[in-house]
Formats: sequence, C-alpha cells, structure tokens
Amino acid sequence: MIVEQRTYTLQIGAIAAYRDLYLAEGYPVQAKILGEPLGYYVTEVGPQNQVVHLWRYESFEDRETRRTALFQDQDWISYIKKAAPLVVAQENRILKPLL
Repeated sequence: MIVEQRTYTLQIGAIAAYRDLYLAEGYPVQAKILGEPLGYYVTEVGPQNQVVHLWRYESFEDRETRRTALFQDQDWISYIKKAAPLVVAQENRILKPLL
C-alpha cells in the first residue's frame, strides 16, 4: 500500500471557492475513479491557504492506472481548467508504510 499526499497552495482568500468548485465538480469524478480519500484538510498552523489531501493506492501501478483514467475523464479535465486559476503551487509526496 502507498499513500499519496497532495498539497495545493491556493490564492489568498480562495479556499471557499476552491472547496465549492471541488465538491460540485471535482470530488464526484475523483470518488468514482480514485475512491474515497483518506482525508481532505486545510492548514490551520504553518503555511496558510493550503489544502492537503491523502489518497490510498494498493501500489504504484494502481496509482498510475487510476490517475491515467482520471485524466481521460472529460469532466475532470473541465474541472481542472476551472480550478487551475485558484492554485499557486502544488506538491505531491508518495508515502509508504514504515511498519
């Protein structure tokens, strides 16, 4: 199993707009293709205006298969075009179990 940690730094004041757009257009597509996230968070302490989400995959290959399918979905492509102006930076990490 691996966990992908995705962190998006948003424009100042854009968290509510990002959340609303994601819930209406992004989440339904991701849930259908990636499954439910392990968590979806907003930062409270440390760097501000960040959204952090965690996704579980069985393997790197599982992640690749699901992410490829995600980017073949026209509803997802439409969503990311709308969300992109709200995003300043993006960081991804792949975490693997220690224990």
